[in-house]
Amino acid sequence: MINLLYYLDTASIDQIKRAFDLYPMSGVTTNPTIIARENTNFLGLLKEIREVIGTEKDLHVQVLSSTAEGMLEEARYLHEQIGGELYIKIPVTPQGIKAMKLLKKEGMNITATAIYTADQALMSAMAGADFVAPYVNRIDNISGNGVDVVSQIVTLLHNYGLDTMVLAASFKNIQQVHDVALCGGQSVTVNAEVMDGLLSHPLTDSSVTQFINDWENVYGKGKITNNL
Repeated sequence: MINLLYYLDTASIDQIKRAFDLYPMSGVTTNPTIIARENTNFLGLLKEIREVIGTEKDLHVQVLSSTAEGMLEEARYLHEQIGGELYIKIPVTPQGIKAMKLLKKEGMNITATAIYTADQALMSAMAGADFVAPYVNRIDNISGNGVDVVSQIVTLLHNYGLDTMVLAASFKNIQQVHDVALCGGQSVTVNAEVMDGLLSHPLTDSSVTQFINDWENVYGKGKITNNL
């Protein structure tokens, strides 16, 4: 059975604690912008995230070097310092593809990031990426169709028998997440607001309120099934 994997796209410790308490989370994704937003010690923050989510949950961390050799050095350092189920995020540049090939030979987990086309995703998968991360909303913002790109990636990976999974990113609304799930995207990474929005509906809230009111009209305010 294939499950949709939910990731939280943040470096906020409070948001991570809340999401992992409430929802079936598979891990956390970060990027340099998200990390910088917290304005704190980089390595200390990553170690705190790892402590919150545990060693068995995925943590995706991006390198900053522009050369494959530099990316390898960063990846080794991050593995040594953070540990657990760590995925090294590599942008889909020519140097990035080279780094993916070399990292895979060392047995490291790889997430190819900054993907805007299905061909970028396919090449990353051929280079050894475990996840490919297309930017759904950013593609929409340049007059493309982010969900359609995800669908193309899913088809290409299936056609060539590749085990690489789609980790769709850059969402601004619930409909985008819904459409990615419908077209077979295996995982999504969303911010805290979108994560909450996946469950939110005013009719659900009103139904719960009605249930409580009907119950309390008969059994008394504050009474529940185990204290009648």
